[in-house]
Amino acid sequence: MVDRELTLRALLTGVLLGALLTPSNIYSGLKIGWSFNMSIIALLVGFSLWQGLAGRFGLPGWGQLESNITQTTASSAASIVSSGLVAPIPAFTLITGQQLALLPLTAWVFSVSFLGIWVAWYLRPSLILRAGLRFPEGVATLATLEQIYGHGREALQRLAVLGGGALLAALVKLADALLWRLPRWAPGPALERLTFTFEPSLLLLGFGGIIGLRVGLSLLLGALLAWGALAPWLLARGLVRLPADASGPQFAVLVEWLLWPGVSLMVCATLSALALRLWREGRSGRVAAAPSAGRGAAVGPALGLALASALVVALQIGLFGIAPLMALLTIPFALLLATVAARVVGATGIPPIGAIGQLSQLGFGVIAPGQVAINLMSANTAGGAAGQCTDLLNDFKVGHALGASPSRQALAQCAGILIGSLVGVLAYRALIPDPQAMLVTPEWPAPAVATWKAVAEALTGGLGALSADIRLALLGGALAGLGLGLLEVFARPPLARWLPSPAALGLAFIIPASVSLTMVFGALLAWLIVARWRSLGERFVIVAAAGLVAGESIAGVGISFWQLLG
Repeated sequence: MVDRELTLRALLTGVLLGALLTPSNIYSGLKIGWSFNMSIIALLVGFSLWQGLAGRFGLPGWGQLESNITQTTASSAASIVSSGLVAPIPAFTLITGQQLALLPLTAWVFSVSFLGIWVAWYLRPSLILRAGLRFPEGVATLATLEQIYGHGREALQRLAVLGGGALLAALVKLADALLWRLPRWAPGPALERLTFTFEPSLLLLGFGGIIGLRVGLSLLLGALLAWGALAPWLLARGLVRLPADASGPQFAVLVEWLLWPGVSLMVCATLSALALRLWREGRSGRVAAAPSAGRGAAVGPALGLALASALVVALQIGLFGIAPLMALLTIPFALLLATVAARVVGATGIPPIGAIGQLSQLGFGVIAPGQVAINLMSANTAGGAAGQCTDLLNDFKVGHALGASPSRQALAQCAGILIGSLVGVLAYRALIPDPQAMLVTPEWPAPAVATWKAVAEALTGGLGALSADIRLALLGGALAGLGLGLLEVFARPPLARWLPSPAALGLAFIIPASVSLTMVFGALLAWLIVARWRSLGERFVIVAAAGLVAGESIAGVGISFWQLLG
C-alpha cells in the first residue's frame, strides 16, 4: 500500500496549525527577539488528532508522509517571523514614520518568503543529496516522527504535557491582563530603576528551559555587565540622565546607550564566526555551490524563482521607492547570502539570520550610503529569503529520509507562507498598532528591531553622528565580539561548553534585566529537572516549555485583538 502524502486533510491541518502557531512567534519575537521552531509541535498535534479520528471513524491511517506535509506547512507559516515583521519592518517605521497598509505589508512579507522557497529548491541537490549536511533541526524532527510512530502512547503523553503547559500559561496571562495585575517585585527603588525586577511570565520561563543552561548563564552575565555595572556608571558619570521624577524601570532611557555595545558585540561575534567557518570549509574543499538547477531542474521551479524575484523587485520599487537597479541587485545578494545561511544551518543547526541581515545592511550601506529604505528593506530581502530557505531545507532533510516528494513539500510550504503572511501581519498590527510609541519599551523591548534600527542609523548617519562615548562602546563591543566569535570556532568541545554565548551576551544589553533573570531561572529549573530525573526530563521538559511559550503568546495575541475590537 502506497503511503498517502499531499492529502487535503494533511494540508488543511498544517494550515490550521500554522495559523494558530504563527502569532506565538510574532509575540515572542517582539518580546525577546527569539522565535521557536514549530515542526515538532505540529507533528505531535497532527498525529494525536488524526490517529484518534482514524481509529474512531474508520478513516485511512495517518501516515508518516502526511505528518511530514503537516509539519512542513505549519513550520513554514510560523517561520514567517524571519520575513521582517519583528525586525526591519518595524525598524523602518521607527526611523521614517511610515507604516505600510495591511495588504501591501502582507504582499511584501509573502514575496520575501516566496523567494526563499525557490532558493531552497535549487540548493537541495547540492546540500542534502550530494554534500549530505546533517541539518540538526531536521534530524530532531525526524527522530520525533519515528519515535511517535514507534510508540504512539508517547505522542499522546507529550501532547498532554504540551497542552497542560499551554493552558496554564494562557490562564496566568489572562488573569494578569484582565482580572488582577500580578505583582512585579523589585529588591529596591534603585535596582528597580535599573530594570532588576521579578517578571511573572511563564513564556520567559519556558524560553529559559528551551535555550539551555549555557545560554541562560550568558544572559545572566550580560545583564550583570550591562544593567548592573555599565548602567550605574553611565548615571554616575552623567552620560545618561534620568528624568527628575523617574520611578520604576527606566529601560527606554538606558537602552538608547546600552544597545550600541550590545549590537556591535552580537554582529561582530556572529560575522567573525561565520567568516571563519566558511574559510575553513573553503580550505577543505566543501564550499557550498551557488544555487544551480542541477538534476532537480524543471520549468515549474524556474518560473517560481523568476516570479518571486520579479515580485520582490516590483514591491521594493513600488512600496519603498527604491531605484530599479538597487532593487535588482538584491536578488543575487539574497541568493548568495541564503546559500551561506543554508550551509551554516546544515552544519550547526543555528540559523544566522540576524548576521545575514546585518551583513546585507553593511553591503548596502557601502553601495548606497545614507539611504534608509535601501539599507533596511533590501537587507530584509536577504534575511527573509535566508530564513525561509533554511526552514524548507530542514523539511527537505526529513522528506529525503522518508522518501517524500520535494515538489509536494514545496507546494505545502507555499500554502504555509500564504497563511503565515496573512495571520502574521494581522497579529503584528494587533499587537503593535503604534510602533513608534510601543516598541523598544519595557513592555515590548523588541531587541531585533533595536538592532536593525541601530545599524541602519550608524550606516546612514555615519559614526561621526554618534557621541565619543558611544563610539568607544561600539569599539569595545566589537573587539569583545570578535574575540568571542573566534573562540567559539577554535575552542575544543570541552572548553566550548563553558564559553559565554555571544548572541545571548549581546542580547542581554538590549532587553530589560528582568527578562534575562526570568529566563535564567527557567534554564536552571530545566537543568535541575533533567539532572534529577533524566529520562522524564529529556522526554518532557522541552515539550512543557514549548507549551508555556505557545500558551502565553497566543493568549497575549488574543488579549490584544480583544482590546483592539473593544
